[in-house]
This record gives sequence, structure tokens and C-alpha cells, in this order.
Amino acid sequence: MAKKRDPEAALALLWGEQAQPGRGPKPSLSAARIAARAVEIADTEGLEAASMQRIGKEFGVTTMALYRYVPGRSELVELMVDAAMAPPEPVDGIVGGWRPQLADWTRQCWAMYRRHPWILTATAMRRQLMGPNQLSWMEAAWGPLAGTGLTPAEQHDTFLLLVGHVRNLTQQLTDEDAAAGAEWARLTANLLERHGHRYPALTAAVAAGAFAPGTGDPLGFGLERILDGVAALVARQGRD
Repeated sequence: MAKKRDPEAALALLWGEQAQPGRGPKPSLSAARIAARAVEIADTEGLEAASMQRIGKEFGVTTMALYRYVPGRSELVELMVDAAMAPPEPVDGIVGGWRPQLADWTRQCWAMYRRHPWILTATAMRRQLMGPNQLSWMEAAWGPLAGTGLTPAEQHDTFLLLVGHVRNLTQQLTDEDAAAGAEWARLTANLLERHGHRYPALTAAVAAGAFAPGTGDPLGFGLERILDGVAALVARQGRD
């Protein structure tokens, strides 16, 4: 029977607040070392490759020996995410107010996801326990957001829009397959040659280059449109 997960113990591990043994030999490993090696594996081979068994082999110990430091797979993934999300550079010194500060924060977030795309899978579709580094990212975003004058709920929704934009683009690039993309373009072009009269707006857009490769800044367009919308909301509230 699997051991029941203890969220309080998991949080203590994540925050380095677990009780330390007063006796016995000094541990040869640590949760931080295990998580750091797991991050290296995930960065090069994907999240699934960073298994407890694989990491045990990396350190020359049994899988069971790792449980002395990390209770299970869920706790390992939480440690990995927090280790990978090293705190962002401060944005409060960037001149121009909340907009360039949020833009810089978002680009830092984008760079972090590009370095560690497996975080998408690790944090997908569930409420994950958060460590100090994850909260530092939220804190860094909330500084500029607090200066907008938006309500707390609007600040939260803005934060979700920015993170969602980053995650969506990361997923697109992770799934990108150049050969499959070229085949899709060929087949779509053939379809529109035969049936373009049924889709005149789409056919005209494709002919004008709507599906051509971008400028090399996939983040920029959506980021600026999100910030445009936030600026309009801030201005509207300022007139109320």
C-alpha cells in the first residue's frame, strides 16, 4: 500500500524547515543536491527521465536510500520546480513604471520556461505546493501590479494572463516539428488551391503572408497587446 502523502511534511521539505536528526552519521546527500541533479536530467532528457531510480543510480545509491531525503516522486518534482525557478532579477529599478517593469518580468519568465520547458508538465492542471523561489516570482510581479491601481482581483487576472501567454508559447515551441509543419503548410496550400473560393478571407490572408514565419520575437506581440489592455483599464479606472 502506497504511503499517504503528508502536505505539511512536503512543505517543510520544500522550505528547508524539516527537523534534522540529532544523532547518527552525517547524511551523504541532501534534498537540494538530489533536486539539482534531477533538474539537469529533466533539462536534457525531459521530466520523465528524472525518476527516483535514475537519480539513485546517478549518486550510486539505491532508490530506497533516496527516500531518506525525499519522500516520493511528487515531493521531488516540487523541489525540482522550485530549484529551477531561481529568483528573477529585480524590476523595481526599471524606469517608466509598471508597464516596462511587467514587460521585463514577463521576458525573464519566458527565458526561464525556455530553459526548463518540463516545468509546463510539472505544474499542469493542479494546485502545487510552492517554495520560496516560486513565491519570489509572484512577489516580483505583484510589485508593478500594485502600482497600477487595479483591484486585487484584476491584478491577479493580469498575472494569469501574462503567465498564460508565456506557458502557451512555451508549449507551442516544445511541440514544434519543422518537418510536420512543412507538410502541414503544403497540404493546406493544396486544399486552398482547390477550395479557396469557400474561404475567401483565409485564402487572402495566407496569400498575403499571414502564416509566414515571425520576426523572431514570438513573445512580443501578445505581451504588448496584454499590456495595452491593462493600460486601457488603468486609464479607465483613473477617470472613474
